Amino acid sequence: MDTAPSALPSTSTPAQDARNRRKGATAAALASAVEWYDYFVFGIAAALVLGDLYFPAGSSSAGVLASFATFAVGFLARPFGGVIAGHLGDKRGRKPMLVLALTLMGVATTGIGLLPTYETIGIAAPVLLVTLRVMQGIAVGAQWGGAMLLATEYAPEGKRGIYGSFVQLGVPIGVVTANSVFLLAGAFTSESAFAAWGWRLPFLVGLLVLVLAWYIHKHVEETPEFRAAERALAEKEREEKGQTTEQGAGKGKGGDGARNSPLRTILRGHLGTVFLAGGSFAVNTATFYILITGVLDYTTRELDMNRGAVLTVSLCVSLTQLVLIPASAALSDRIGRIRIYGLGAAGIALWAVPMFLLIDTGSLLWLAVGTFVASCFLSIMYGPQAALFAELFTPEMRYTGASLGYQIAAVLGGGLAPFVMVLLLETTGTSMSVSAYIIGLAVIALGSIKVLADRARSR
Repeated sequence: MDTAPSALPSTSTPAQDARNRRKGATAAALASAVEWYDYFVFGIAAALVLGDLYFPAGSSSAGVLASFATFAVGFLARPFGGVIAGHLGDKRGRKPMLVLALTLMGVATTGIGLLPTYETIGIAAPVLLVTLRVMQGIAVGAQWGGAMLLATEYAPEGKRGIYGSFVQLGVPIGVVTANSVFLLAGAFTSESAFAAWGWRLPFLVGLLVLVLAWYIHKHVEETPEFRAAERALAEKEREEKGQTTEQGAGKGKGGDGARNSPLRTILRGHLGTVFLAGGSFAVNTATFYILITGVLDYTTRELDMNRGAVLTVSLCVSLTQLVLIPASAALSDRIGRIRIYGLGAAGIALWAVPMFLLIDTGSLLWLAVGTFVASCFLSIMYGPQAALFAELFTPEMRYTGASLGYQIAAVLGGGLAPFVMVLLLETTGTSMSVSAYIIGLAVIALGSIKVLADRARSR
């Protein structure tokens, strides 16, 4: 899987190839950044204000749990976005689904920024909030596969890892931008003003997503690998129809059945690979959301740390990923995806306990150290992940398969992680239970990675 060709031969000139490659990679990176920004502002708001405004309850813990449950709903919706966009993206193209995902995200995020609170419209407020969060989940579930393939299927030979990392950079860019906007909103408003309207400003930035959607629609071409796969499938269909009417139904792997139903092809013959991909990545997404949302709630509510200071630490730690993610991806182009990917998973398992021991000191310095080291291991995994997932599937079912694997991990790991963290802390009274949760997911990841490695060697 580490030596798969990055692109099929092109009929365009080298200059056109280079220009299209730059456009595709840039559009993919920007699409990922703005989508994740929109997605992350909800997580930050859920930790800071949404519980009180939309889920009034008898205790702050209950409000936060309800808010994080709404946060998790977005993850539960992500596989639906991945399935729908994956199926259509494998049939109609990567670009149209990416444009649709960006549009849906822009509408949903702006809607949250304009949504009245429980005090104003009663029970309709949390219902509408959940509905808009579901729309965000569907959008980001549809977006990742499209952006990832826009980058990796344009990549030159031997550089799929580094090109895929451009999409992965959208996550730390989204985190940095979301934290920065919240810090600015808090800095220029009082506590009461921030709770009343200041928190809405980061959501209204979601309107910029619609501008990017228009740009991609007008100026970015479909990927060469998808176009080549379409030509190959069309040619095979013509050959089969020329032989017999029965063969025209397109039986067999890579035939018209795969063309007409990528999802059916995945479910019938590649579901194990999808679950292995999801199992390998759940620890990464769970630990990531524990760091950017769960720890924000834990340190400000339980450890009485300053909100602005904690957000600043999170911002600075995320900046380091801008270097580590492409570095690990580039290394994976040279020595293999699985080797780098597995190293990151093992590091997360080993660091889970020391990380929370440092956080529990209540010191900003040790919080920064604990989360920085964890972030390094996350980056080591995250860099090669896009290319790894792309190489698990052939082009005619790649959008569907890679998206499903990623979104299964998001549901099992990221969506539930902040909720599980609060629940574990309330139940056990110790952060070591959260460490045990991370270690358990890491064991599953390492087992899944081993199976994927064994399959790669057997091929």
